[in-house]
Amino acid sequence: MRWKGGRRSSNIDDRRGESPSYSSAASATPLLLRFLPALIRSKAGRTLLIVGVLVLVGGRLLGIDVLGMFLGGGVTSHSSAPATFSQEEEELADFTSVVLADTEQTWHELFAGLGRAYREPTLVLFSGRVNSACGMATAAVGPFYCPGDQQLYIDLSFFNDLRTRHGAPGDFAQAYVIAHEVGHHVQTLLGISQQVRAAGRGRSEAEVNALSVRQELQADCFAGLWGHAADTQRQLLDSGDLEEALRAATAIGDDRLQREAGRQVVPDSFTHGTSEQRVRWFRTGFESGDLDACDTFSSAKL
Repeated sequence: MRWKGGRRSSNIDDRRGESPSYSSAASATPLLLRFLPALIRSKAGRTLLIVGVLVLVGGRLLGIDVLGMFLGGGVTSHSSAPATFSQEEEELADFTSVVLADTEQTWHELFAGLGRAYREPTLVLFSGRVNSACGMATAAVGPFYCPGDQQLYIDLSFFNDLRTRHGAPGDFAQAYVIAHEVGHHVQTLLGISQQVRAAGRGRSEAEVNALSVRQELQADCFAGLWGHAADTQRQLLDSGDLEEALRAATAIGDDRLQREAGRQVVPDSFTHGTSEQRVRWFRTGFESGDLDACDTFSSAKL
């Protein structure tokens, strides 16, 4: 893939090497309200309130949201210890930024065709674990998109797993993973994710899983749309790049992952689709370049 020299995205939040922690103070709010009248009636209480006001004002001047710490429900903190990374990992971070920037160009153009404006997501690079609006997550979950904050999260060590554990090496295989998560962001902007959640309420686990499969396959197709534009409009692909993405799609099919884990293949438990389905829908987007071709929810055959 001809990515070097490409534009870098300005929507990268690099949290690698940080140690996130979460603390909640929301439970203190009812207690504060309960004892506030007593504090006002007593001299010591009034003094305490005055001190509290001074602390709030001082925190405001220093840029510290003290009130938010007590009433906002929680704070996220990160260690500020400097971190160093290998040349390989820094190149991966650079690559990720270029791919994200290229997806931005593609989706701005596709949304313009719909008469809409594309809102770019932020991609968070993390090491080990990370806080998101969807909760605390570890690198074990792999790359993910959180609709709550409309951000993508990637621990770059996943790309090593993709190469060594899943047998899917190559930069376009890695780009496919990023483009798939961007596809989930597109689904959020178009209201598709919200419709899927609403459709799943009150349904059985098998029915919810079936909806999830259609949503994931559509994200694969959306990744293919980006690949189509990167190839035909910007000539970023080398010979063999498409095969790299198809190997990656094959490697992370639900049926293959269940077999590799030594488990029985249970279609009702699928949440992302089979290897064959993932390959087919990525190829559909890649070959057509047509947003309408990615309607997995109306398709009779997945």
